[in-house]
Amino acid sequence: MSDTVTIQLTQDELEMLVDALEVDLEGYVEAAKEARLQNSREDIVTFTEASVRIQTLMAKLQDLIVED
Repeated sequence: MSDTVTIQLTQDELEMLVDALEVDLEGYVEAAKEARLQNSREDIVTFTEASVRIQTLMAKLQDLIVED
């Protein structure tokens, strides 16, 4: 497991990170689809794993966003 770090962010910065991760996630989902079409098993695993890790991080960050 990786070491943990503590950072201070504003709510706006936190929302910006979540938005950026959503865009990044879309790219990995598309890449996984293309890898499936090309039957590239190694790429499928890589892109799917990245997608899951991004979704996990996004969920953790979204839990910290305070709704007005």
